[in-house]
Amino acid sequence: MTLSAPTSAPTSAPSPPGTDPAGPLAGLQVLDLTRALAGPHAAMMLGDLGAEVIKVENPAGGDDTRGWGPPFVTPATGEPESTYFLCTNRNKKSVTLDLKQPAGRVALESLLRGSDVLMENFRPGVLSRLGFSHQHLAELNPRLVILSISGFGHDGPEAARAGYDQIAQGEAGLMSVTGSGPADQQRVGVPIADLLAGMYGAFGVLAALQERERTGRGQVVRASLLAAVVGVHAFQGTKWTVAGQVGEPTGNHHPSICPYGLFDTADGAVQIAVGSEGLWQRFCEGFDLDPESPGMATNPQRVANGKRVNELVQSVFALHPTDELLATLDRIGVPAGRIRTIREVYEWEQTRSQGLLVEVDHATLGTISLPGPPLRFFDTDGAELTRKRHTAPPVLGADNGLLTSPQEHR
Repeated sequence: MTLSAPTSAPTSAPSPPGTDPAGPLAGLQVLDLTRALAGPHAAMMLGDLGAEVIKVENPAGGDDTRGWGPPFVTPATGEPESTYFLCTNRNKKSVTLDLKQPAGRVALESLLRGSDVLMENFRPGVLSRLGFSHQHLAELNPRLVILSISGFGHDGPEAARAGYDQIAQGEAGLMSVTGSGPADQQRVGVPIADLLAGMYGAFGVLAALQERERTGRGQVVRASLLAAVVGVHAFQGTKWTVAGQVGEPTGNHHPSICPYGLFDTADGAVQIAVGSEGLWQRFCEGFDLDPESPGMATNPQRVANGKRVNELVQSVFALHPTDELLATLDRIGVPAGRIRTIREVYEWEQTRSQGLLVEVDHATLGTISLPGPPLRFFDTDGAELTRKRHTAPPVLGADNGLLTSPQEHR
């Protein structure tokens, strides 16, 4: 696989970039030893882009998420399937190995010799105790890129702690700025620490593969749930590190922009984002308000007087139904939107137009719909490039036949 541009003119004209229907990562083999969510999400991201992902699972039950539910879906034949597992394991194969047994370790070594990437999220030190230290992995395959994901980092005074999403959301400060107010700290409604760690991990793997094209050698990429959440503190981080102010939950209204948030309507709710002075002028003109009212002329003044500004907006919005308000806001050019349920999102034509719902053929469930990958690729003429058909998350051990044919390192 080549991620970097050639350093000299090719002997024949190359194919246009991205035209391989197998995907931009076709030819890349990823060995996924991870379980739960952060690592599997990272591996799925590479699988979505065409990498061959081989998921290695414990034969006694497999990935933890196979047992997370309800909801479970029970096929006519076969074991119940967890929808949690289905969310993060598309475009993968499954083999089962007991790494505590010599035969399992021998089989893993064979797979490692033919792989470009190894992903693991054991607690720090566990992989070494299984006989696969980083030094041994480099001996088996000097070009191997290793992604290690932990809860709180691989070193430091609390490296040994197990990492679970909600624990990390709390420890990394995210819950302290999420909720209706300081007395109502809340977790984010999806396992965002896990997902972000997986995304950062996949990003780091691609960077290491690019560097491998120059050096010929792999390396270790480390990510953690703690680092991933701190990495997205954004303005809440610099609010403390630069200004010395500690952020708190502010509910559905932005702490630094006003008006920006959720307001009740006559029959529902609407969100608005008045993110500039130009938008404030348009907003006031559209609803016959005075943009120069005392304490409202600039964003800092509006933030300082947020309660009064939001009450004013709320008093106007409460007189109108949601659809009418959204039409008015669209006409005057103020960003706005409604609150959709998960069901409404997947039934929304805009969602479907973006390829965010895919159909796959599952081994026991038949044809099922899954959330689709968030990336799309186009050529420079604007034509969308065709990608390989996505495959369903595998049943446990579906691809154990791979273990009978040791792979040679490319």
